[in-house]
Amino acid sequence: MSSHARAGNGRNSAGLHLDLDRIVAELRRSRQRAGQDCDSGACEMPSREALRSIVEGLFAALFPTHLGMPELSGEGIDYFVGHTLDATLRALHQQVRRELQFSGPCASVDERAAQIAREFAARLPNVHALLESDIHAAYQGDPAAKSIQEVRLCYPGITAMTHHRLAHELYLLQAPLLARLIAELAHSATGIDIHPGAQIGESFFIDHGTGVVIGETAIIGRRVRVYQAVTLGAKSFPVGPGGELVKGIPRHPIVEDDVVIYAGATILGRVTIGRGSIIGGNVWLTRSVPAGSNVTQMQARSEVFDAGAGI
Repeated sequence: MSSHARAGNGRNSAGLHLDLDRIVAELRRSRQRAGQDCDSGACEMPSREALRSIVEGLFAALFPTHLGMPELSGEGIDYFVGHTLDATLRALHQQVRRELQFSGPCASVDERAAQIAREFAARLPNVHALLESDIHAAYQGDPAAKSIQEVRLCYPGITAMTHHRLAHELYLLQAPLLARLIAELAHSATGIDIHPGAQIGESFFIDHGTGVVIGETAIIGRRVRVYQAVTLGAKSFPVGPGGELVKGIPRHPIVEDDVVIYAGATILGRVTIGRGSIIGGNVWLTRSVPAGSNVTQMQARSEVFDAGAGI
């Protein structure tokens, strides 16, 4: 009798009898059919828990006195940031290696992983600058915000955007699995679902945030504000000759600068929302609108915007 059978087929659980040998063997065959088991047995996928720790380290390095060690001051801040980044980026390097190894054969995994980690590190100052613009947009756009510190520490939209700004850089550096894992950590924590491929300009404010969905090919300009339950999604999914979905094509909205999208609005397809427009609550929109538009639920329902009004 195998160790599995001895562990599971005993009579120590109120007479519970489990044929674990058969179940384990069938699960192994199912994994092999799905291509989940590596032939060498040495294949390691990126770790969700490791990514969670890496993100916490990056948060602490970006906002050391708020999310790192509040008692820091002076040169101690730089020492903390340097020490934290060193450990965090080394851990990220290992996760990048895992993604590259898992994604397919590569003759220079170590070199490529190190390059990605270095380039990601070099982009962190720009990420911080974008996040500061998001934080200030939230503070200026929400009359309930009492301080910048409150926004940094408490606002789920800032938590989601911090994840997104980091994930987007990894996405651009061709580490899409790590990017998606980071995005899903934010989704789980905040209820805000932003694909790491989405391009989002500076001073972006998500108010409340729960239920916001932003698709992979969405492009969002500067100083845009969205409220809870807004969806920037795809209208349709082209199918290839073999019946498979055609991937990688632009299929999500373009939202230009200074647009406000109120709660529950759904905007689908590769449409353009012109600069300075206001999209009202619960609007369902599948066509472009020109700059300065004010779209209400009644207008959208009665199709005020004809096919020629798009951009």
